[in-house]
Amino acid sequence: MDATPVAVQAQTPILGAGVMALLRGQPAVDIVLVEQWQDADVLVVVHDRLRISDLRELREKMPEFTKPIVLVVQELRESQLLGAVEWGVRAVVPMAQATGDRLIRTITAVAAGAGEIPAKLIGPLLDQVHTLHDAVLRPNGLTSSGLTPREINVLTLIADGKDTTEVAQALWYSERTVKNIIQGMISRLNLRNRAHAVAYAARAGVI
Repeated sequence: MDATPVAVQAQTPILGAGVMALLRGQPAVDIVLVEQWQDADVLVVVHDRLRISDLRELREKMPEFTKPIVLVVQELRESQLLGAVEWGVRAVVPMAQATGDRLIRTITAVAAGAGEIPAKLIGPLLDQVHTLHDAVLRPNGLTSSGLTPREINVLTLIADGKDTTEVAQALWYSERTVKNIIQGMISRLNLRNRAHAVAYAARAGVI
């Protein structure tokens, strides 16, 4: 199995040196300099007490870095969970549990597309998602995918191979309404075309 390229960004040099010492020499990872973050598949962020603004500033410094983040942290408030996920965190490792083996397992899992957070934080995270849905998405007619039920219906029919006329007939809409729905969705979500919109909905698991 190929080693996973990993960069480490730490709040202080001491914290960074500690994590680097745990990872150095491990065959499952290949450490790259944080200045060469473009070459990393996983970014390990090490903070004592994290502020969400720290993650936002980090992403602004690395605007093209879309790979997952493993957060090693001493203290993370429950209210910060959703914000951390929004800014790319896919795994949280409490600093007291950050052994070499634990970090390697987490990095490998995240690189493969998995996520990992402490069990005690799962409930609060789900509560925040529920609150977001009820307070923001539902009042604006959106689902968690960012699509409205009407848009999902249109995309489902397009994915089945139907053209604009057939979609309009199936949903009892005018063709102009169908075109407006599609164009509004493409513009709002910054998609390229209908095929991209169908792929977006499929990845979101709504069609």
